[in-house]
Order: sequence, then C-alpha cells, then structure tokens
Amino acid sequence: MPDIDRESDARLMAAALAIARRGLGRVWPNPAVGCLIVDERGGRPRIVARGWTGEGGRPHAEAVALAHAGQGARGATAYVTLEPCAHHGQTPPCAEALIRAGVVRVVSAIEDPDPRVGGRGHAAIEAAGIALDIGCCADLAAELNRGFISRVRLGRPHVTLKLAVSADGKIAATAGKRTRLTGPEADRRVHMMRARADAIMIGAGTWRSDDPELTCRIAGMERRSPVRVAVDRRLELAPSSRLLATVERAPVWLMAGERHDPARRAALEKAGARVLVCPVETARGLDAAAMLRALGDQGITRLLVEGGRRLAESLLAADLVDEAAIIATPHKIGPGGVAAPDLCAVPERADPPRFVLVSRDRLGADTVRQYRRSR
Repeated sequence: MPDIDRESDARLMAAALAIARRGLGRVWPNPAVGCLIVDERGGRPRIVARGWTGEGGRPHAEAVALAHAGQGARGATAYVTLEPCAHHGQTPPCAEALIRAGVVRVVSAIEDPDPRVGGRGHAAIEAAGIALDIGCCADLAAELNRGFISRVRLGRPHVTLKLAVSADGKIAATAGKRTRLTGPEADRRVHMMRARADAIMIGAGTWRSDDPELTCRIAGMERRSPVRVAVDRRLELAPSSRLLATVERAPVWLMAGERHDPARRAALEKAGARVLVCPVETARGLDAAAMLRALGDQGITRLLVEGGRRLAESLLAADLVDEAAIIATPHKIGPGGVAAPDLCAVPERADPPRFVLVSRDRLGADTVRQYRRSR
C-alpha cells in the first residue's frame, strides 16, 4: 500500500462529496453518499470509478462505484463520504461488498449515526485486514447529511426557513394577500433550494392567499420538485387548487388535525393528496414539533419552510429552525404591512443569539443572507 498523502485524501474526498450532492432531495429517507474507487499505485492517484446514491436511496453509492470498477477495485482505495452500511436491509451490506471487491484501503469521512450501522461497518472493514482512515473532511460530510443526521438523532428533518423581507421589515402588504417582493435572480435561488429539499411546507394562510404551485421551475430540473406539504388543520384546501392540479408533477401531503371532515378527506385523497394526521393540537393550531415528527416518520430529512408568518413563528418559538434564508429586498411596503418574524426572539432566553450569519449573496437587486443556528 502506498504512503498516505493527507492532502491527496482531502482532494479526493472533496470530489466524493461533490458527487454525493447530486442526490440531495432525491434519496430520502437515505443519506446522500458519494464513493470513489481510486488506484493509488504508481505514485499518482487515478479514479477508477464513481458512484452516488440512487433515487429513493438505492442503489447505494458503494455498490454503484464497485459495479463500474469491476476488477479495477482489487488493490484500490475506496473514498466514502459516510460509513459503509453493515446491516442487511433492502440491499446487501456495503462494507461486505468492499471487502469482497478486494480494496486494500477505505477512507471514510464520518460514522453513520444510524444505530443499525453505528461503527459496525468500520469494524467489519478493519476486521478484514483493510486499512481504514476515518475523519477526512468530516465537517463537510456532516454538513452534507445534516438532514439525515437530524432525522436519525432527533426524529425530525433539518428545517430551513425561507422568508422574503422588504426594506422596512415586512413580508406582505396585507395579511391574506400575496405580495411579490423578490426579483428573478433570487427566485432562481429559491427554486434551487426546492430542488435540494425533500419537502416544502407552507401554512394555511399561504395556500389560501397565494394558491401556490411550489414546484421547481428551472429548465431541465422540473423532475426535482419536492414533496409539497400544506398545513390544513380542517382539510379545507380546494380539490381544484394549483397544488392538486399539479399532483402528477410532485406529491401533495396535507397535515391535518384529528377533528376533520371524513368527506373532505375522501375528496382530497381522490384528487391525489395524501393526508397525514397530526395528533397534537394547540390553541393556535397543529403542534410544530408533532408535525415535524410526522414528516420524520415518513422519511423526510430536509424540509424547506416557505411561509407564512404563523407557521414561521410557531417553528421559531419551538426552537425548531436550523437554518434561515432571508431574502432582503430594496422595496418598502409601508405602514400596515405584515411584520417579519424576529429570528432572534427566543422565549425566556435571548443570549446567546440563536442564529449567526454564515453567508451573504447579492442576487440582482436582492440580497440573500444565510443564517445558521448558533448552538
């Protein structure tokens, strides 16, 4: 086995992470994983094969890469962005596949948080006498699969809140009426965010006022539209809504309370909706944590919340927002508009701040500020 070059390891793992990102929004409930099979003999590493997780979570990245590599995997190194699985599920264990293929070294970014794996894949590889390095680009790998990690550890998806906010801190001119604030460049960014999410969620006020479609409308990426989730406590969405008119393009799930009209449910299900019942209700509506648990139970790992104010406030109040994308526009709405939620308002504790600014991008006349939970 050649001497280990840490810089080369980092470059190759970065390449594996880049191909793993192709699966974002398409592989839930599984993680988005990338794998490179690399021949490191002869001094200069040569990539023999690449693989990433298939749609719906199968086949796994390692299986794809090994199938492409064939006999080229014997004596090679495998770079994997997440610990190879060790359990027999709908596919054979990837750790065993790597062992059978004859690789001599495995470079793994992070351990799989799934308790069915949780170090067992790494242990099997070491027990087979294969050299194992763990931790290369670990932070980047954890960032890539923050949704999968959240669902496994917390039972809920990673939540990104998106809000468009005017120069005077408003999200709409009038409650219950749609207000267009952002330009085409920022709109394209939002559609890219949709393409990388497993699901989009909106509150009842948003679907009532906007009658949105919530699909990805970037040319060539229409198939990447995520599941569309509408909070509909009493199942009042019209079967003729744009959501249900486009149900063949992307699934529609309705988050309902237990006390709903069975006839309305039947009509909506006939129109193509899937109804998820949230068993916990509060005076203000469905419980935010219970809704996220319900989505986690369905396998959703990355949730984009697009509105409106009540849904945003309920998630913020329950400390369930992990990231926020705030699109600041130069337009002013003036007195009487609907004020944006305060990202840093934390019940009974205001210090330290909940969110820190991690990036700022100018898109046309708008500015997108990306915030991340500070703890």
